[in-house]
Formats: sequence, C-alpha cells, structure tokens
Amino acid sequence: MDLIVMALAPVAIIAAYVYYRDKYEKEPIGLLLKALIAGGLTVIPILFVEKFLMLFIGSFSGILKPAYNAFVVAAFTEELFKYLALILLFWKSKEFNEKFDGIVYAIFISLGFAAVENVMYVTQYGYSTGLVRAITAVPAHAIFGATMGFYAGLAKFYPKERKQLLWKSIGLPILLHGIYDFILMVGYNWLLVVFAGFVIYLYMVGLKRLKKLSDQSIYRTDYDLLNEKFSKK
Repeated sequence: MDLIVMALAPVAIIAAYVYYRDKYEKEPIGLLLKALIAGGLTVIPILFVEKFLMLFIGSFSGILKPAYNAFVVAAFTEELFKYLALILLFWKSKEFNEKFDGIVYAIFISLGFAAVENVMYVTQYGYSTGLVRAITAVPAHAIFGATMGFYAGLAKFYPKERKQLLWKSIGLPILLHGIYDFILMVGYNWLLVVFAGFVIYLYMVGLKRLKKLSDQSIYRTDYDLLNEKFSKK
C-alpha cells in the first residue's frame, strides 16, 4: 500500500498544481477525472501496440536499436494514444473554451497514463525507483502533456494555423519523449549529465508554457469583464 501511495503522490501533486494554475474558469472535476481515467486506459492499447512494434527491433543494430525503441516503440505509441484521447474526448467539449484548457486536459490525460505506469514500476522495483521517477518520469509525462496541450489550445482558437499547430501538438511531444527515453536507453554513462540537463530544460519549458497560457486566460478574462461592465451602462 505504501508503494502505491508513493507512486501516486507525484501525480496528485502535479494535478493539484495544474488545477491551481487554471485560475479563472476551472474545468469541471468530472471532466478532469474523465481525463485521468482516459489516460490510464490508454495503457491497454499502448501495451499491445508496443509489443507488436518490438517484434521488429531485431532489424536494427547499434545505436539504431535504442533509437527505434525510444522514438517509435515508446514515444510515438504513448503520445499518439494520449493525443487521440485529447482530440476524441475533449476537443469538441463546450468546456474547452480557453487556450489553457488544452494544457489542463492534456496534462491530466498524461498523468492518468503516468499513474498506471508508475504503479507498475514502483511496485516491481521499490522505493528507490519511486523516488527517482517522482522527479523525472512523472513530471516528464506532465511536460509532454503540457507541450501537447499548449499547441492544441492554440489550434482550437486559431483556425488559420490549426493544421500546423495540431502537427506540433503531436510531433513535439513525440520528439521530447523520444529524446528523454533515448538518453536513458542508449547506455552511455556520460549521457547521464546530459539527461540531468534535459530534465531541467523540460521543467523550464513546461512551467513557461503553463504560465504563458494561464496568464493569457486571466488577461483575456479581465478584458471581457470590463467590456461586459461598460456594455451594461
């Protein structure tokens, strides 16, 4: 039981922070739970697809083997199913009415996936794995989600650039996720320094995107309230 609590604690902390950052019109708790559950359920098709893709890993050798594993098996599969959950379940929702909402739903979907994955890892490998993943893998999944949601949120409200923004919404998380996994899978000890720097970079980018769209929502809302105030006079 302690291991499960340990595995879920970072997920709960990040979810609470994202909910706090959604300062003006918070998303309904029911939809946020739906996003968490949807993210958790993506583990099922992901496991099957990853198992299928692993059948071809023998075709690669040298550095191409971890590259295939990182970018195709892990990053492409996991981010694709998170993206499908975001677009199919939340894109047309009437509650998705601010740019920041894309970040909220995408992160909660990613946290749902991270919760299931983290429980699997921590119950198998123990406390030390839980501690490491609490500051690396779980936040990383949230940041991949923030990147996805950032561009999906922009795409929702900028129809002229929608196609390009939606490609970024799926392409950039795959790229970031692939780099993250490749550094760990390639097996070069000296890359651990690069990994630490990359994790710090992910933190900075993720927090910047959260703040940017969160603040934009606040400013837009204040402007709308002023308009409403004067229009009633």
